[in-house]
Amino acid sequence: MSLGIPEIILIAVVVLLLFGGKRIPELARSLGKAKYEYKKAKKSLEKEAADLEKTIDKAGETAVKAEKADLSEKEKSSEA
Repeated sequence: MSLGIPEIILIAVVVLLLFGGKRIPELARSLGKAKYEYKKAKKSLEKEAADLEKTIDKAGETAVKAEKADLSEKEKSSEA
């Protein structure tokens, strides 16, 4: 679904009627700040998720190594 020229004009007229000419720049600034904060928070969450994924991968690798060492230790003790 895309907006055509008539829809955009209609939205602009409604915004102008609702907020008035003086408040539109203030509203635009607020929307710009909100967009910036959203992008900043999204980037931060993506970084945290990537770090968490790396930590989980390392923990999994450590667990596998420990299990292999435990199994080889048991095999050695059962052979003796």
